[in-house]
Amino acid sequence: MSETADTKQERINLRLQHSAKKALERAASFEGKTVSNFILSSALAHAEKTIQQHEMMQLNSLDSEAFFNALAKPVQFNKKLSAAIEEHEQRVISQ
Repeated sequence: MSETADTKQERINLRLQHSAKKALERAASFEGKTVSNFILSSALAHAEKTIQQHEMMQLNSLDSEAFFNALAKPVQFNKKLSAAIEEHEQRVISQ
């Protein structure tokens, strides 16, 4: 057996209408791929795009400028936050 055959261990089965199968076969033939390879490459491309859309945040220029400006400015604690931090340091023992 080839190395490629050894690495393919997972399987997905699906049922579809005859017209859908014919469309997939036709599209695969245009790209010179098997139906399985066409479905896999198409599904993986769509999966990567979906993952990227959910894991990345895109900001317009105004929002990105506001974000970077907020990072660049030093944090200024108000009196209540300073008191809370001081109380926390007194109550919590760090190791």
